[in-house]
Amino acid sequence: MSSRRYDTNAWRCGTHSTPSKSMYLDAQQAVRCQATDPDVGSCAVKHHFPSPIVSWIEDLSSFGNVTLGPDTEYVDEQARASMGQSSTSSNLHDMQISVRLTDEFMELAKENTSNNLETCGILGASFRDGTYFVTMLIIPKQEGTAHSCQAVNEEEIHAVLSEQSLYPAGWIHTHPSQTCFLSSIDLHTQYSYQVMLPEAVAIVVAPTDPTRSYGIFRLTDPGGMEVLRGCDESGFHTHRETTDGSPIYETCSKVHFNPNLRFEIVDLRSGA
Repeated sequence: MSSRRYDTNAWRCGTHSTPSKSMYLDAQQAVRCQATDPDVGSCAVKHHFPSPIVSWIEDLSSFGNVTLGPDTEYVDEQARASMGQSSTSSNLHDMQISVRLTDEFMELAKENTSNNLETCGILGASFRDGTYFVTMLIIPKQEGTAHSCQAVNEEEIHAVLSEQSLYPAGWIHTHPSQTCFLSSIDLHTQYSYQVMLPEAVAIVVAPTDPTRSYGIFRLTDPGGMEVLRGCDESGFHTHRETTDGSPIYETCSKVHFNPNLRFEIVDLRSGA
């Protein structure tokens, strides 16, 4: 099993020319959710886009004799989420997400989900008054299976976030037939986001999970971040325990749902 990684330095703003807006967005590809307060989340911030992993793939051939069926899941026992708050969470800025974002994402993922295929999306956020506002959901061109989701044409994601001056605030993906958790592959993906932005989140939507249909997670810091920083393995694997005894990841604190937050959906698959 392997995961694709990208040199984050190669994605910093200025290393690529910014395409014209018509290259990635037209009137049929954008869906706007208007807020009652037009100022909420509308402040743009000039910032580089240091892209983390925007694609991840699980190569089942590397399991050797292990057989994974369509409903099989691999849970890293050292990586179960904590409902608590890490010692450094108080230093993080608040993040606001529209109450409609997960529902809109699931509607866009509906066909894949019915076919037991994963779907992924990237979150873009503006920053104002000490708070991150997730104002964009990007659905990249992608390839998915029951156990993998791989974004393609990553430069389009870079172009959208760069031109809109948004932070890469995390990612969202489905577990069509599994429960709501972060696999070892997901942990490495989240590490790459969180290294760049400590507030970055991983949203997992698991419609068949009887206990929770979605979760919003972060790696614990320093515990989980140290474990992932020192891990060079790829694919499904077990991580060592954290030195401080904390779980590797936790349910996010300081993330709030806002019913009045405007956000934009850019579905890059339309031009595939």
